[in-house]
Amino acid sequence: MSIPDSPPKFTSRNPSHPDFWSERFEKEFMPWDNGGVPLALQEYVNRSQPASTLIPGCGTGYEVAYLAQAGWDVTAIDFSGAAVSAARAVLGQWSERVLQADFFTHVPQQPLGFIYERAFLCALPPARRAAIASRWAELLPAGATLAGFFFFDDAPKGPPFGINRAELERLLHADFELVDERDVTDSIAVFAGKERWLEWRRRG
Repeated sequence: MSIPDSPPKFTSRNPSHPDFWSERFEKEFMPWDNGGVPLALQEYVNRSQPASTLIPGCGTGYEVAYLAQAGWDVTAIDFSGAAVSAARAVLGQWSERVLQADFFTHVPQQPLGFIYERAFLCALPPARRAAIASRWAELLPAGATLAGFFFFDDAPKGPPFGINRAELERLLHADFELVDERDVTDSIAVFAGKERWLEWRRRG
C-alpha cells in the first residue's frame, strides 16, 4: 500500500499510546498494510509444525486467517480498539481470534510455541525495545520460536523505527539463539531492502 500524497492530519503523536494507532486506522491511513500474507511467513508455515501462536500488534490481521486455516492455534492482540475492529472486519469467521489487549500484560490461555513478529518492534519507540525483548522471553518457553520480519535501518525518525543488527543481537542473545534467516522478496516500499526474515529459538 502506498502512502497518500496528502496524508490526513493527526492529533496523536505518541506511538506508545493506542490513540496514535486508532486515529490512523479510523482515517484509513495504513501505509504498512501490504494487503496479504508475506511470502516468508507462508514458507515458514509450510515447513513447520502448527504451534500455539501469538501475533502482537495485529494490524489488519491477514496472517490470522492464514495461520488458522493451516491448523495453527493463533491469537492476535492489539491495544488499539480501532485496529482490532479493522482486523475483525476482515477476518470473518476468524474474528474471535483477535483481542484488544496490551502485549506487556496479556497472558495467553496456554503456553506459546510461536510469536510472530510483523512490524511490532519497529512500531514502538526505541526506548521500549528492551521491554519488548524481555516480554518475548517471558512468554516463550524453552525451544519455542520467535520469528518474523526485522527492520534494519539507522534513520532516527519513525515509526517505523529501524534497528541495527548489532543492537538486535544484543537485545536477544541472552535468551534466544538465531537458527535461520532469509531474504525478503515482497517488502512494501518503506521496508524494501531493509528487512530480513529471522528465526530465533528460545534458549533453555
